[in-house]
Amino acid sequence: MKTKNDGIVSKLLASTNIPAMFHAAQQFPKEHINVSDIPEMIRKELNRPEISEKIRPGSRIAITAGSRGIRNVALITKTIADHVREHGAVPFIVPAMGSHGGASAEGQLEILAGYGITESSMGCRILSSMETVLLGETPDGKPVYMDRNAYESDGVIVSCRIKPHNAFRGPVESGICKMMTVGLGKQKGASFVHSDGMDHMAENIPAMAEVVLNSGKILFGLPCIENAYDETMMFEAVLPEHVLSREPELLKTAFANMPSILVKSADVLIVDEIGKNYSGTGVDPNITGTFSTPYASGGLDVQRTCFLNLSKESHGNALGVGLASCITKKIFDEIDVEKMYPNCITSTVLRSAMIPCVVGNDREAVQLCIRTCNRIDPEHVRIVRIANSLHIGTIMLSEAYYDDAVNGKYPGLTAFDKPEPLIFDETGNLLTPMM
Repeated sequence: MKTKNDGIVSKLLASTNIPAMFHAAQQFPKEHINVSDIPEMIRKELNRPEISEKIRPGSRIAITAGSRGIRNVALITKTIADHVREHGAVPFIVPAMGSHGGASAEGQLEILAGYGITESSMGCRILSSMETVLLGETPDGKPVYMDRNAYESDGVIVSCRIKPHNAFRGPVESGICKMMTVGLGKQKGASFVHSDGMDHMAENIPAMAEVVLNSGKILFGLPCIENAYDETMMFEAVLPEHVLSREPELLKTAFANMPSILVKSADVLIVDEIGKNYSGTGVDPNITGTFSTPYASGGLDVQRTCFLNLSKESHGNALGVGLASCITKKIFDEIDVEKMYPNCITSTVLRSAMIPCVVGNDREAVQLCIRTCNRIDPEHVRIVRIANSLHIGTIMLSEAYYDDAVNGKYPGLTAFDKPEPLIFDETGNLLTPMM
């Protein structure tokens, strides 16, 4: 795609004023586990008698590792593997990420390596394959698949994170059941989970999870939940017979600890960086309000959104670009459709990969959003800037929010400097740090 810094687009946007902005801290509940205490907390769960008896000496045990950017995931995974080995069993790791990584065994290994999960760091083998085994069918005839390596093990430990999904609502969303059906189902299994559309995920996932649980291959789940600061706050080992009743309760805990943008509404949202390490759709719409389907809602009420950069951890998978009003040419040039489109083909949701307006630099991305907003006060444009959708403890707000912020209109939000113009370099890219 061609863009010109001195072209007609640049000229149309040049007079659009970007207001001064200030930094603000957002305060949320801070309950968390210190990183140094994570191994102890995991072992506490694994040493519960009803859990520890599942790990039998000499058995080969598969441990799942997903594609999401779970905090401390390498430490969590290694602690589980070490515990399995210490109890006389043989652990190995299985990528459980559906079609992510370009729906290839090599691509999924690459994702895990990006999180620090390698055979060397984990001290055990990582068996990556897209081969699956048919476990059975749901009552309505949907086939359910499992990764062949996991199936051929003596049992599977489902390590994952429980959190709200970005495209549907249901009793279980992202967590143990989704990891078993979508993650371990690989591309083939994930495609059947999504085949009826996102409006049926709330029924398909539990129904297919029941088939997986009835296979006898699942030893237990060990989900974590994170607080609003993307910090690990709890673990709970869940036996197979309790998964379908316990996971909905844990999802409520995850919802209660979700962060939010406390001003609630804006004209423009700036997201510095998107990526699969932040959310399956690049940004978490539960924060940004940029949902890919009508089957979930929430987050910031915003008219225009721009994305500025793509994370290295995404390896060219820019899924989520279609949720923005515009993106920069930087992101466009890094898109690898071989990594991105398999997700769309599997999920049947195309909007997330559609290309929005593309402009030459960060400044023009912000200006385009401001210029195309309807029914706003051009002298008091309400802009929110976040680093990404996982880390919103510090945000930036335009001066239109300043008086209300210092006068306490937004409980939990504190301005800690005064509005100043954003700084851009000579190429139009944003330099003002998020702090």
